[in-house]
Parts: sequence; C-alpha cells; structure tokens
Amino acid sequence: KGGIPLGVTLAFLISSPLVDAVTVAMFFGMFGLRITLIYVISGIILSMIAGFILSKMKLESLLTDWVKELLKNKQVADEDHDEKRLSFFQRIPAIIREAAGIVQGVSMYILIGIAVGGLMHGFIPTGFFEAYISKDNPFAVPIAVTLGIPMYSNTAGILPIMQVLVEKGIPLGTVIAFSMAVVGLSVPEGLLLKIIMTTKMLMIFFAVVTVCIIISGYLFNLIM
Repeated sequence: KGGIPLGVTLAFLISSPLVDAVTVAMFFGMFGLRITLIYVISGIILSMIAGFILSKMKLESLLTDWVKELLKNKQVADEDHDEKRLSFFQRIPAIIREAAGIVQGVSMYILIGIAVGGLMHGFIPTGFFEAYISKDNPFAVPIAVTLGIPMYSNTAGILPIMQVLVEKGIPLGTVIAFSMAVVGLSVPEGLLLKIIMTTKMLMIFFAVVTVCIIISGYLFNLIM
C-alpha cells in the first residue's frame, strides 16, 4: 500500500527472518566472527538476488484479490484526500484499526502454521538428518533444504540444532542451507503468504528462493 515495488518487498520478506539482530548475536556466540560475517553477507546477497529475479518476473498480476482490493481502496482514498497532513497522534486511531484488521485476517493462518511446524519439528529427531545430509552425499544440500521447508522455527530455535549438526560432522554450508529453509521458507510461512499470493505466485516464490538457498549452501561448503 505504501507504493514499494513488489521485488523490493519480497527481498525484505526474505531477508528479515534470515539476518536479524538475534541471528547475528547468536551466530557470533556459537560460530565466531568469520562465519557470522559470511552468513550475514550471503543472507543479504541471497535476498537481493531473489528479490531482483522475482521483480523481473512481473508478478503483480498474481497477487490475490484481497491485496488488489486493498490497493484499489488506497488509490481511491488518495484521490479523495484533501492533502491535509495529519500528525502522528491524529493517525493513531486509524493505525489501531488497520492493525486490528490485519491481525484478525491472518490469525487463523498463523495458528495453523505454528501447529504444522510444531508437529514437524517435534517428530523428526536430529539423527534423522544426520543419516541423509552427511558430507559424503553430493545431494546433501538440496535434501537438507527439502527437509527444512516443512518445519517451522525462529532463529533462536534452530541455531542450537545447527550447532549439534555441525558437531556431528555435517558440513557447515549444508547446515546453514537447512537453517535458511526452516527460518525463511517453510510450509507455515506458505500458509500465511497464501493470503496475499495466488498458488502460482507462491510456487514461483518458493522455487526461486529454494534455488538461491541451495546455491548458497554449495558455495558455503566450498568456501569453508
């Protein structure tokens, strides 16, 4: 609604869970400065590249009718606006109404997503991953990303698992790719994004980000 291009918006959507203050602090504490810098830089570059690719695909027509209606109403409101600038305190009632409407619209999807992710996260033991994403498997990175997508966790929840996997001898690039898939590209996230994206757009978004994460994982393994 603010007029930010879709590609830029999607780049923000990808980067915000991957490279946040909590992630950087915990990464530094667990893996040191060098690996933290590599992770942060790669996360930013990955988000920029994926956002650029998605922007070139011109996906605006694949937004849901709900979003299109919001944009239409915003355009009408702008045309009818009398140019009077409201102060921050004058805007608070409208801010509260809009926030309440957004929460009401997405709350069911958030609850479903957390439930799905919690079940996947709780029923798949760490040893399961060790059996399929070892350093001897050339397809370990795409397998790790595929396994990570159905799960759900924030950065604070996934980093201890990453540390255990690294200690078990899983290549760091494979572990980071798995982490990126869990945090930034999950089924619960897909359920939430379904509110604003049609199925076709959601599949394109997931495919582009998945490919970028897999490439990032292989590059990490080469660098490290």
